[in-house]
Amino acid sequence: METLLEEFQHLKIQLETIKLATNNFDNSNVIGKGGFGVVYKGVLFHSKGGSVAAFKRLDRNYGQGDVEFWKEILMLSRYKHENVISLFGFCDEYGEKILVYEYASYGSLDRHLNTTTLTWRQRLMISLAAAKGLSYLHDPKESQQIVLHRDVKSSNILLDKNWNAKVSDMGLAKLGPANKKDTVIVSNVVGTAGYIDPICMETRIQTKESDVYSFGIVLFEVLCGRLCFEDINDHRHCLVPKWKKCYEQKKLDDIVFLNLKQHMDTSSLETYSDIAYHCLQKSSEERPKMCDVVEKLKIALRFQEIFEGVGFKEIIKTMVPPVVAYTSIEELRMILSKGILVNEGKTWFSLNKNGEHCELISAEACLIPTCYKSPMFPFYGRMKSRFVVDNNKPYCWKFKTHVETQFLSPHMTYTVSLVFDFAYTSKDYLGLTYILVGETQPLTVYHVDKREDGWSVADLYQFTCDGKNVDHEIMFNCKCLLEVDGIEFQPLERVEHEVLGDENMDMQSRSHSDTYWEQKLPKDCEEIIMWSKDRVSWTTKKELYSILRKGFLINDAKEWFSLEKSGKKCYMVPARVALKRKEWRWRSLPKSRFGKVALDPLGSFSINCSSKMLSPQTTYACYLVYKIKQNHESPVKVNNVMSTAPYHTHTWYIYLLSPQIPIIRPKIHHNTHKPLNRSKKKGLPQERNDGWMEVQVTEFQTDTTNELIFENLQLTFPENKRHKGLIVQGIEFKPV
Repeated sequence: METLLEEFQHLKIQLETIKLATNNFDNSNVIGKGGFGVVYKGVLFHSKGGSVAAFKRLDRNYGQGDVEFWKEILMLSRYKHENVISLFGFCDEYGEKILVYEYASYGSLDRHLNTTTLTWRQRLMISLAAAKGLSYLHDPKESQQIVLHRDVKSSNILLDKNWNAKVSDMGLAKLGPANKKDTVIVSNVVGTAGYIDPICMETRIQTKESDVYSFGIVLFEVLCGRLCFEDINDHRHCLVPKWKKCYEQKKLDDIVFLNLKQHMDTSSLETYSDIAYHCLQKSSEERPKMCDVVEKLKIALRFQEIFEGVGFKEIIKTMVPPVVAYTSIEELRMILSKGILVNEGKTWFSLNKNGEHCELISAEACLIPTCYKSPMFPFYGRMKSRFVVDNNKPYCWKFKTHVETQFLSPHMTYTVSLVFDFAYTSKDYLGLTYILVGETQPLTVYHVDKREDGWSVADLYQFTCDGKNVDHEIMFNCKCLLEVDGIEFQPLERVEHEVLGDENMDMQSRSHSDTYWEQKLPKDCEEIIMWSKDRVSWTTKKELYSILRKGFLINDAKEWFSLEKSGKKCYMVPARVALKRKEWRWRSLPKSRFGKVALDPLGSFSINCSSKMLSPQTTYACYLVYKIKQNHESPVKVNNVMSTAPYHTHTWYIYLLSPQIPIIRPKIHHNTHKPLNRSKKKGLPQERNDGWMEVQVTEFQTDTTNELIFENLQLTFPENKRHKGLIVQGIEFKPV
């Protein structure tokens, strides 16, 4: 106890000071009562003036005591967040135990659930703020222990004068180990009836997912405008089962607070109710993390803001030329989705499919060339650019950009990209070195995406936007001339990780006749199974389809055959067949399908494949199936040395590791996010569920007779260096 007193000495407030602030605990200053005791409002005077505060006075008759008192001090003094209530100090004198908090002028959330003036957008903002506070406690970053609140409910969420939500009442909280994925506390289950996770009552185990369950109930309370229980004939009846059933039966209209219905965006309601429902899943493993709840609530709020046209009028005022007349917010959203010029025509503003703000800052507004060359064709840039640009726009290889935005969405993670074109030539990779002013390490970007409008895009870095206005300065150095259109800010595209390869069976739960499954099978399927290394048996066409989908070794274990879910054939040949022996080292690897793999190419290497096992008149992709131990983000050049496909006579590039986009200056306590997880694209690798990687190296079309397919591909590493750490299992053909 003495140690605690020493640590928190700076928070100690004299009893006389508190009596003065509350007029000696006058009943007229009472603002609430709870499990701890009575709460008073008062003005706490200090050297800088006075602050309105809330004084929670322990009453031992309510059942809580010293443990909860000191725990609250411990928690709130160490865990500080804008959405967790702040502790001003405490008093422990003359038998009095008093906690002094920042004052939340609107009181607790439960008092406002049925307030008709509280709009849906306000309710979304309150829910999001509370979720952020709880997410912080679950994952406070650095080396701090995580916090299980254990009493999440609407009466423990306080609202300040701006209706900003703050998680409060930490007296029942428990600490868990830092930097641990799963935190379990075995104890007497605590909390409030109606909000407690049912699994806790069965197992006596409380986890972060227990808090998630309780928060899901709060979300439904906000949606329905009432508490989660009602008293009927002196019996407390829980409404949660009814709410879940209405969601499952798509009858949310039966429970949504009446005053909200006509003012709600449909997508906002769907997103909100979906995450609330998933918080209430019986299995804790199926519940989302609080950081995921935060992201979903952000999306729900953005949908509603778009629906209400929040902030659009400010943007429209700067449009060039002035906006044409519009008759509704929906029509205005359509205009902004197509994109408009603002900032005297120097910025292109648009909304993406989620209604998030995007900006493209023109080269004219932000680019400062240091090494450049005048274009040979003065009107070249003007023909393609969205902007009215200078006819003598230079081609640069060394330049810097000073980028200022105006309308970015706050608290959104953005990807910053260079939009450009190659001068005089066309290339598939870049090799551009750049550094953000204020950072210490230069970065290099190779990968280039081609946009539909003809421009190329190179992703540079990601950052979390604190406000609409952003000021970044970037230095560039490239080995080739570029025509720069501008710097683009696009909200982070969250792509769920897609595991490829032998994916789970897409077997429908309802039964089908053999005729149905026979239509999904190739005509020669039974003949192919005869080539299987192991004896295979089945009784129905559905079982046969399942066997083919899983795949098996054929031709004395020299090849692998499987079926794509559409019924198209897939075929894989081992490295020892597709690669030249003299270009590699070789070793046995029992975990490989073929028992032997190629590793550590001596330099460039070639791929030669042939097959008569593919489906006719089908577009196929050829994949390199491999593992890689060393970091190797630079591109690998692919040449088609000899091919029957005339459109493959040029050179293109692939990547053995997906180019990673750095996260610049991550903020402490910001919700973490994964770097851009690129969707499936040619030339970029994907992870398979068998532990291997795959990257598409070429593409071709089979003919009607399904004649022999032959590809001779030459793969060359940068500067033709030997690359250690590359292991190749084989080459696989799959329908595109």
